Amino acid sequence: MKGIAYYSSPVGDLLIESEEERIVTLNFLKDTRQEEARTPVIDQCLQELDEYFLKGRKFFTFEMDLHGTAFQKKVWSELLTIPYGKTISYEELAIRVGNIKSIRAVGLANGQNPIAIVVPCHRVIGKNGDLVGYGGGMDNKVWLLQHEGSLLQQLSLF
Repeated sequence: MKGIAYYSSPVGDLLIESEEERIVTLNFLKDTRQEEARTPVIDQCLQELDEYFLKGRKFFTFEMDLHGTAFQKKVWSELLTIPYGKTISYEELAIRVGNIKSIRAVGLANGQNPIAIVVPCHRVIGKNGDLVGYGGGMDNKVWLLQHEGSLLQQLSLF
């Protein structure tokens, strides 16, 4: 059974799709909306997104099915180990998947993540701490990292 729904979040409208009681897509809406067809796993996903955005949920428990190559799945699995409120560099991610020379491939796989926010590709930053690349837009990456406490807003004293 396939399902589809939409979620209006602080970082924009999200598209959620399910297949066989697993979420397969959670991404920023780029096209027009279709008629919703909710499934139990989509309802669970919507509830957990509410809890993430409104109450600080740190873990998601709904079932996911990540469609991709073996390498992409390895990268995405590693993303799931980055704790809420923490970041790692693309270089560190490449080391974790077993090849420091795969930084570009890791970056590409990160950008092709089909389940944004939950598979936290936004927690990957440049080696020098720069916020580089995010398919959902840099403003949204900054918002997500601030929401999770990864970025401390600098205050200017006058």
